[in-house]
Amino acid sequence: MFKKLSSLLLSLTLLLSCLSLTSAYAANSSIAKIPGNSNPLMDHKLGADPFALTYNGRVYVYMSSDAYVYNSNGTIKDNDYSALNKINVISSADMVNWTDHGSIPVAGYNNANNGAGIAKWASLSWAPSVAKKTINGKDKFFLYFGNGASGIGVLTSDTPIGPWSDPLGKALVTLNTPGMSGVTWLFDPAVLVDDDGTGYLYMGGGIPNNSDPAIIANPKTARVIRLGADMTSVNGSAVMIDAPYMFEDSGIHKYNGKYYYSYCMNFSGTHPAAYPAGEIGYMVSSSPMGPFTYAGHFLKNPGAFFGSGGNNHHAVFNFNNQWYVVYHAQTVSQALLGSGKGYRSPHINKLFYNADGTIQEVQGNMVGVSQIANLNPYNRTEAETIGWNAGIATEVSQATGGPFNNMDVTNISNGDWVAVGNADFGSSGAKSFKANVASVVGGSIEIRLDSPTGTLVGTLNVPSTGGTQNWQELSTTVSNATGVHKVFFVFTGSSASSLFNFDYWQFSQNSSTSNGTRIEVEDMTIGGPYGGKVSSPFNGGVFYANNDYASYNQYFAFSTHTFSLRGASSNTSTARVDLQINGTTVGSFYFTGTTPTVQTLSNVSHATGPVEVKLIVTTDNGTWDVYVDYLEYTN
Repeated sequence: MFKKLSSLLLSLTLLLSCLSLTSAYAANSSIAKIPGNSNPLMDHKLGADPFALTYNGRVYVYMSSDAYVYNSNGTIKDNDYSALNKINVISSADMVNWTDHGSIPVAGYNNANNGAGIAKWASLSWAPSVAKKTINGKDKFFLYFGNGASGIGVLTSDTPIGPWSDPLGKALVTLNTPGMSGVTWLFDPAVLVDDDGTGYLYMGGGIPNNSDPAIIANPKTARVIRLGADMTSVNGSAVMIDAPYMFEDSGIHKYNGKYYYSYCMNFSGTHPAAYPAGEIGYMVSSSPMGPFTYAGHFLKNPGAFFGSGGNNHHAVFNFNNQWYVVYHAQTVSQALLGSGKGYRSPHINKLFYNADGTIQEVQGNMVGVSQIANLNPYNRTEAETIGWNAGIATEVSQATGGPFNNMDVTNISNGDWVAVGNADFGSSGAKSFKANVASVVGGSIEIRLDSPTGTLVGTLNVPSTGGTQNWQELSTTVSNATGVHKVFFVFTGSSASSLFNFDYWQFSQNSSTSNGTRIEVEDMTIGGPYGGKVSSPFNGGVFYANNDYASYNQYFAFSTHTFSLRGASSNTSTARVDLQINGTTVGSFYFTGTTPTVQTLSNVSHATGPVEVKLIVTTDNGTWDVYVDYLEYTN
C-alpha cells in the first residue's frame, strides 16, 4: 500500500527506477522494520492503540485501524481519526513473525465499512481490548471498543479472530450508565477477567476544565465497572478511579496478586516531576475495583524514543512467563513521509518489576524483543506471516484452506520481498518448496537465506494462472537449506504491473539421517472421555475433551530428544496437545486448520529409563477435534 503513494513518494520511486528490473540484487528496502529488528511489529500497514491477548501459545494484537487520510489534491493530511471504524488484528507465536488477520469491520452506522459493519449503531471503533472467558465449557471472546468518545460497545466470537457478532445491538456502556456521570471521554476500554472468572471493564478520560489546575491534577474521569457473568452486561454502578493527571488510555493487569491500573497522563498545565506529561503512569490496588494508589510511571511518550510524539497508548501482558508492554509510535509514517502526521504503528518491548512490585522504566527502541521460538518451515505458513517486508500489501483472499478472513500478499512488484525470522530447517535440510499463487502476469519467487541478496537455495517460477484469485499450488526443488536462517522470498519479474498474489508456502524435508523412531498413535493406548481411533484424515487417534490421551511405555537411554507430532484440527481453530513424560509436561504441540502438519519440539530434556510417554489434550473449547497421526523422536 505504502509504495503505491506516488504523489508523496516521488523520490523513492525515482530511486527504485534506477535499480535493475531483472535481478534480485535490486531488492527493495523495508520502510521502518529493518531485518534483525522486531519493532515496529509491521510496516506494510498501520495500527494504533494496541491491546494484547495471549491464547493457546500465541499473542494477538488488536488495534485501531489507522490509515492515511488524503486532502483533495491527493496529499496526505494530518491524522483526523475519521478512518478508525475497523479493528486490525495480527498474531504471533514467536514475537517476530506476525500473521496479518486483516480487519474486523466493527462500525456499521450510516453504511460504514461499505455496509459490512457489524455494530450497526456505531460510527467508530477506537482503542479495542479483548478478553477470553470460558462459559458453559466453551472459550468465548469479547471485544470492547470506543464508539468515538461517546460509549463502549462489545462484540463476541468463538475464536480470537472471528467471525464476530454484536450481541446487544447497542452500546454496552453510555454516559447514562450508573456511575458514569462526569466522564468527559467515554472511550479507551481495558478488560480484565480475574482468577474467579469475574470480568471488569476500565474506561474514561478527558479533562472537564483544562484551565483549572486542580481539575487538571485530578480530573476524576476514569471509571471501573463490574461486568455480568455473560461479559455483555454490567453489574452495579461504575466506581471512580482518582488517577492523577488522567488523560486517556486505561490499562489493567494483575501481578503477584495486585491490580495495576495504568493510563496516559495529560499534557495540560504544569506537572510535578512525579507525574510527567504524556507518559504512562500506574496505580496499584489489592482489589480490582480499587481504591488505587499512585505508584509511579514506566513508559515515556514515544517522542522521547522515536522523535515523533503525540498521544501515548499501551497495554501490559505476560507471554511465556515474560512481561511486555505493547504501545504505538509514529515510526512507519515518519520513515515514509518524513513526518509522522499522527499515524501510528505497534511496538513491543520487555517490562520488568522491581522486588517491591514497582515497575522499571521501559526502554522503547527499534530493536524490540528477540524471537522466542524458531519457525518450522515444514508446516504450512501463511504468506501474510511476515517478519520483515519491502513494498507489498495484504488483502482479503478468496483462496480456500486458510484461517478465517484469510489474507494474501498482493501489490507485488519486481524487487519486493517478504521474510520470516529463524526458520529451522534441521540438519537434513529442505528438498522442495511449494507455494499457492495467483497471477495474470507471472514472475518468480527467489528463496534466499538471511538477506534479500543472500544465498539462493531455490527459485519458483510463477506463470499466469488466469486471474489474481485463481489459485494454483506450485513447487520447486531446494538445495543447501539447512540449520536456522531468516528466509527471504524475493519477487522478480519484468512487468511494470503487479506480478502475482501469494497465499501460503511450505518446505518439505530431506529424509533424516538421524536415528529416528516413529510410533503410530493408533498403536498407543487411547483413553479419556472421547478419545478414539480414526481412519480419516489418516489412521490415528481423535481427541475432543480435556484429558483425552494416547500413551505408551518407552525406554530412553538418553535425556534429550527431538519430538515431532503429525496432526490437525477439525477446523480453523488451534488445538493443543501436551507431551508428557513420566507425568511431566515437556512441551506442547499446536495444530491450526484441517491440513495435517508436523510440529516439532527440538532438544527436549526429559527423564531417562523406563517411562510413560503421553499425548494429552489439556485445553478444550468444545469446538474442535484433534486428530493425531504419529509421534516421532530422534536423538
